[in-house]
Amino acid sequence: MLANHAFRQTGIPLADGSGSMPAIGFGTLIPDPVKARHAIKTALEVGFRHFDCAERYGNEDIVGEAIREAFDASMVRREDLFVTTKLWNTNHRPERVEPALEASLHRLQLNHVDCYLIHTPFAFAPGDNPLPTDERGQPLYDHEVSLIETWRAMERLVDLGKCLSIGLSDVDLATLKEIYAASRIKPAVVQVEAHPYLPEWELLEFCQSHGIVLLAFAPLGHAMEPRVTDDLVIKTIAHRTGQTSAQVALAWAVHRGTAFLTTSTNPEHIRENFELSSLPDDAMQEMRRSIATNIRFNSVVNTGVPGFIPRRD
Repeated sequence: MLANHAFRQTGIPLADGSGSMPAIGFGTLIPDPVKARHAIKTALEVGFRHFDCAERYGNEDIVGEAIREAFDASMVRREDLFVTTKLWNTNHRPERVEPALEASLHRLQLNHVDCYLIHTPFAFAPGDNPLPTDERGQPLYDHEVSLIETWRAMERLVDLGKCLSIGLSDVDLATLKEIYAASRIKPAVVQVEAHPYLPEWELLEFCQSHGIVLLAFAPLGHAMEPRVTDDLVIKTIAHRTGQTSAQVALAWAVHRGTAFLTTSTNPEHIRENFELSSLPDDAMQEMRRSIATNIRFNSVVNTGVPGFIPRRD
């Protein structure tokens, strides 16, 4: 097993040669600006160096201010950080892609991002309304642009040096294969919901065989029912290894070669989610063999509209 410090510093090389992504990442979807600023500051102090943002989160300016404060205090350097942000659905038309990233860079106070993702493969009607709907209240999709056209515009951003790598989010394997086959610059990162109850083994196998980093959001199941951290297999391993159930589930993600994102405003949880320890091989085997529950909590892959759906038995 790796020493704890080395394990926490695990980086996953990007196939495009732009560097590596820290496996342990912090998600910035925190609506309250005061709590967001404090959480990001705490995450930086604890040791997080990978931060995941998005235009749609509406708080890139808060992230940018927190990061700038860390730079000014000599806590970190720009080259120490891996910053991702995302193109929202209303900006899929090629002429809107570069201005969208420019706006994100301005809010983040950065000259470039390490990775730029297409937030979902669904194009919404362009405009200022981030969630346009039709007369029935359903998403108003833009059928005048294809995903590969959006991807071509993303490729140009790499050529311009405004992002070092590009990728996709909330996609299924079939869509990923289509973009991979048609692209000039291959996807470096794919961000999807993944946790012990949704391991996405087939997608992970494709990613690893093609040098793509699988980046898991909701690695603890977003505390939805049934709770990943209440799983008997995970709790037993946690007891045996002296860790919390959350730490076991997150360490599992790193061991299998993925990166992950956690989000919290609780300083103790932020620290707990970073201070991971390596798991023994038999624990990894036990989790793959014995956890049978398979549940997707977020339906964004079907509609392009993010949202965790409470389950009702």
